[in-house]
Amino acid sequence: MVSMMLGFKPKNAPVNPDEAAAVIDPTAHVDLHTGAVIEKKSKKERLFIARLDAILLVYLMISQVIKYLDQQNISAAYVSGMKEELELYGNEYNFMTTWFNVGYAIFLIPSQIIITRVRPSLWLPCLESCWGILTISMYKVTSAKQVFILRAFIGCFEATCYPGAIMLLMSWYTPTELAFRIGFYHSCQTVGNMLAGALQAAIYNNLDGRHGISGWRWMMIIDGILTLCVAFAGFVLIPDFPTKPNPLSFWLRPKHVAIAVERTKRFKRADNKKFTFASVKKAVTGPLFYCFVILYVASVLAQASYQYFNLYLKSLTNADGSKTWSVAQINAIPIGGGAITIVTIWVVGFLSDRYQNRWVPVVVQACIGIIPGIIMSIWNVSSGISRGGVYFSYFVCFLTLATAPCIWAWLSDLNPFDAEQRAFTLGFAIAFYYACGAWSSPLIWPAKTAPVFKYGWPVQVALWCLVIIMVLTLRYVEVKHIRPKNRRIIEEKEEAARAAQREAELHAADDIDKKDTQVHRITSIRSAETA
Repeated sequence: MVSMMLGFKPKNAPVNPDEAAAVIDPTAHVDLHTGAVIEKKSKKERLFIARLDAILLVYLMISQVIKYLDQQNISAAYVSGMKEELELYGNEYNFMTTWFNVGYAIFLIPSQIIITRVRPSLWLPCLESCWGILTISMYKVTSAKQVFILRAFIGCFEATCYPGAIMLLMSWYTPTELAFRIGFYHSCQTVGNMLAGALQAAIYNNLDGRHGISGWRWMMIIDGILTLCVAFAGFVLIPDFPTKPNPLSFWLRPKHVAIAVERTKRFKRADNKKFTFASVKKAVTGPLFYCFVILYVASVLAQASYQYFNLYLKSLTNADGSKTWSVAQINAIPIGGGAITIVTIWVVGFLSDRYQNRWVPVVVQACIGIIPGIIMSIWNVSSGISRGGVYFSYFVCFLTLATAPCIWAWLSDLNPFDAEQRAFTLGFAIAFYYACGAWSSPLIWPAKTAPVFKYGWPVQVALWCLVIIMVLTLRYVEVKHIRPKNRRIIEEKEEAARAAQREAELHAADDIDKKDTQVHRITSIRSAETA
């Protein structure tokens, strides 16, 4: 008795599973939304995650680099000869982005619905092949109207790439892994933007005028060919979903699928199902839908300033009227900002998963984003703020581009039981952003107001303030309503499972009793016949 009071246990005493887990893994803790025990991974699970990272994540990252390269090459082309060759004027550069956004916004929701009915390993590569062909066609354009039409269709076909990839990551990774992986994937947007500038600089220096084709036209050809190569690889490298794996994914064996299904059940993640009107209605009648849509759209619109860094550089002149920066330098300088963004996204994603915190990183970035907004709202060509202050403001903006991984991981955390709601909220938020971007770019950041952009910077300050308000609101809703609701759902599911198990045991016992009764009767009859 005394030994037990002191903490010692008699030999062969039963072991409490919770105590054993605590001894084996002192870092184990409980997920606040699902009640799942988060503990140290087994060697088998770590090897499985490494396989996912090496194949699924790497493929999605390459695909995202190519997508963003195709999406942003218009900016590099504009400052590398397209403006002069096509005789562009006014806000026609902005309209190229507008038409892309229109196509993106219109097709995204229908495409998100289709991807729940057609295997992602078929749907995504087919779309990528289509926009690759259209990207190659861009090298033949001779007017702004042709660019508008092609950009609209490229936007249509690119629409599902980003949300489709996020859906796949949500299906294969757990909450302790998700933000970091989404961060790696999301950072490839910056890699694509950096490559657009670096590739255009290299092409301009080496291929401009080769076979009578301008450097920016060569870029469209090369981008399109790279896109087609990545698209064809997707037919075998995209694994679809754990419960419905791609039969052509040679790298995914039955034992890997079993581990994925077990991980999904452990974290109470709902299976992916076909879109229905009921699931859409359920999504739009809940507060999470509106909170995440407003939060995501406001954060991405607030980040738009970095896209106009090259226009600012192009506008600079020396005292003698000559251009301060060459075409190659205009494309190369923003690459430094892209490097800052990549490191920021990786660090933020890691810390978000490490501490299971999604809202603090977003608030911190919003506070940082307000600083250059205020500086540039004050600045004008005749103000006392030097070029160094302007460069500082633009480079600080690159520190604020890591909000999306935390937002999408937060969405997955708060809604683990309904994959359709997650997919619809994700798709609608991105579609709504592109719908807003279709008109906001010409109005807020018109190219004719470069380099001051007198409307854009004050709007950036207001949008970051809105982001802070929405994050705090969502955090309140999470703690007071969503988290208790999720725990109740888990308790109800566990109670239903226990009740079903008890009922099955009772049925099994009844079957045994019936069999025993039948055996007893048969034995009695045979005994009577023998007598």
